[in-house]
Amino acid sequence: MGVLNNKWRKVFFHVMVWVVLFSFPYILSYDTDQAFKHVVAFSWIPLFLYMAVFYLNYLTLADKLFFSKRIAAFIVINVLLVIMMIGFREWFTEFFFPRPQRGDGNGPPRTMVYYVQTLSFLVPIVWAVALRTMERLIKSEVEKKEVAHQQLKSDLQHLHYQLQPHFFFNSLNNIYALVDISPEKAKSTIHSLSKLMRYLLYDTRSEEVPLKMELDFMGKYIELSKLRLTDKAKVTYNFPKVDETIVVPPLLFISLIENAFKHGVSAQEESCIAFDMAIDQGKIVFKGWNTDFPKKQSDRSGSGIGLRNLKERLELLYPNQHGFLQDASSGYFHVRVEIPFKR
Repeated sequence: MGVLNNKWRKVFFHVMVWVVLFSFPYILSYDTDQAFKHVVAFSWIPLFLYMAVFYLNYLTLADKLFFSKRIAAFIVINVLLVIMMIGFREWFTEFFFPRPQRGDGNGPPRTMVYYVQTLSFLVPIVWAVALRTMERLIKSEVEKKEVAHQQLKSDLQHLHYQLQPHFFFNSLNNIYALVDISPEKAKSTIHSLSKLMRYLLYDTRSEEVPLKMELDFMGKYIELSKLRLTDKAKVTYNFPKVDETIVVPPLLFISLIENAFKHGVSAQEESCIAFDMAIDQGKIVFKGWNTDFPKKQSDRSGSGIGLRNLKERLELLYPNQHGFLQDASSGYFHVRVEIPFKR
């Protein structure tokens, strides 16, 4: 539909330009038969010939010859075309104003007349090539943007598919840890996991989801993850109450929560995890901090795929519009993500 609209917009623009060009000579002429003949012979007929030269180059010769590097053929055909058009113009002028009516022969030399007419016919040729060049450049830029957009969607989808199994594996590890300790809790966790996976499989297929749904998912995941923790771990979170109009990309913050539970808990030492989200001046600000217990090189769960995916998604979704800060010092890990939101 957009292509069709652009086509008719282009046709309308061309028609209006020629209407204006043809109207001005008539509007500025005197209301006499002789004046009307002058308008026809010296304005309208040349404009018709210019129009023919313009569209022959614009619609055919520019693409088939000029842009195909067949410059010699382009020049030869246009030279013959200009000669033919000058001949037509002379014939029409002679028809309306026979040579005896043109004066006593004191006008400019014929060679000067032909030279000026040749230059006048070069104008529509140059304009046709220039306009076609501009349109090709615009089309090329549009195609590049479309390719970049499709690549962006493909990359985001790839990252999304990476995140789903990553989340599932982490959740299975949580359930595995509960099987021997508390079978009842393990059953309850499996039920909670089924609800979370339903959200992952069905509700996150769109490019954006309501922030309210995302916060509900994050809260359930935190509660699920807390089941396997001991009394030595303290987990707190503060998420705002939001309406359905605020939308965000799905699963954007879950990597930070996964990372905190992965690296912020120790079975032997006191540990703490905290999350906070705020809506401030058109932006969503997510903060997290936790005690830092780095994984060993042999532990594949510490590969960092979650944070890496988050950074890539932020770059793809919000180029030059987001903030991502992380810091690990004094035994604590801090992270801050800031993104604009839409309604």
